[in-house]
Amino acid sequence: MSRTVEAQAPVSAPVQAAYSYCEAVTGQQARNFAYGIRLLPADKRQAMSALYAFSRRVDDIGDGTLANDAKGTRLEETRALLGRIRDGAVDEDDTDPVAVALADASRRFPIPLDGLDELIDGVLMDVHGESYETWDDLKTYCRCVAGAIGRLSLGVFGTQPGAPGIERAPEYADTLGLALQLTNILRDVREDAGNGRTYLPSDDLAKFGCSAGFDRPVPPPGSDFAGLVHFEVRRARALFAEGYRLLPMLDRRSGACVAAMAGIYRRLLDRIERDPEAVLRGRVSLPGREKAYVAVRGLSGLDTRYVSRQTARRRV
Repeated sequence: MSRTVEAQAPVSAPVQAAYSYCEAVTGQQARNFAYGIRLLPADKRQAMSALYAFSRRVDDIGDGTLANDAKGTRLEETRALLGRIRDGAVDEDDTDPVAVALADASRRFPIPLDGLDELIDGVLMDVHGESYETWDDLKTYCRCVAGAIGRLSLGVFGTQPGAPGIERAPEYADTLGLALQLTNILRDVREDAGNGRTYLPSDDLAKFGCSAGFDRPVPPPGSDFAGLVHFEVRRARALFAEGYRLLPMLDRRSGACVAAMAGIYRRLLDRIERDPEAVLRGRVSLPGREKAYVAVRGLSGLDTRYVSRQTARRRV
């Protein structure tokens, strides 16, 4: 998915307004994501905001208060809108700013819009109350709601021509999405339980005596909740290690963006590992100064250089 940067046509006033709307949504609703994409040049930042705003619309339908049948109808209407965007049938004077921005972004960048179909499929799993017996089952869900976002983002980032192993870039982007999603699942385990959802595999819950669920600010009686969290943290770390192999394939600013977003989630994982029960008491987050450090680290290229050295050693 290499891309030669060409002169882009100026953005018209209606399209610019649509992008501004999407950037406002992103800034208000996704602070970690917004923090990372600030490191991108304007055209890529706008395209990523359009992707986020559309994805957020899908998520909000799934998380909303409508009856499940109505949610299903709304999601299929959103899929139909995606079809119009894919077919080039959304004009810049359309009344839907998210559709206008995403249509423009998909003309400017080779974004694999089918990934948004996968996201809709994943949210429909939530609507239908799917549960996951094994990690392989959960991976299917995570690939829809997060791995697909990694591949969509790669369409905006592009890859460096001639980078070793470049053919595996979509695979690494997908894996990094899984790492982020598993971290989200650990962080939100209490909130999800309050909404009647359990994402962690039933096999893992049974293994650590946690099948009773997480509807209280303390672990289930007699469970090894810390053992469960540490087990899932190790799984997430392995996914991060594999997904980070994407970094040397990106240009400096795209690599900085990915390193910043992934770095924030890795540090969340560190906090969860140190105090597993914190996820039952409230939402684990990072202070702004720590996010700033992660962003500076991403811009410095430290993570990219480290991954490049590790990859070179594997080839020797």
